[in-house]
Amino acid sequence: GLFGMYAGCSPAIQRAALVNLGELTTYDTAKGYFVTVLGDSLACHVCSAVCSGFFASLCSTPADVAKSRIMNQARSSDGSLMYSGTLDCWVKTVRSEGFLALYKGFLPGWMRLGPWQLVF
Repeated sequence: GLFGMYAGCSPAIQRAALVNLGELTTYDTAKGYFVTVLGDSLACHVCSAVCSGFFASLCSTPADVAKSRIMNQARSSDGSLMYSGTLDCWVKTVRSEGFLALYKGFLPGWMRLGPWQLVF
């Protein structure tokens, strides 16, 4: 129904906030360091972007895993859902698959966010 279109809305907002937390806080800090070593050059911006993408991925991948699982979950035969929210998804994922399951897709996320930082 209509509310089905908004399944996973909260985890998507949480993920976006965590991506921005990692991106914005790290880029300027990394650039402050790299500009003293490399000068204000392309290499300085590339290194800053790689660092920023790394921390953005580190912060956001668990939320991205939860978002994907919550958005893709199907109702069981009795109408219940497997996950009631992000925290519930994290707990069940760690219990059944281990802590590193929260970081599935980390490397592709980092590979996407590093160049993204150079553009924006």
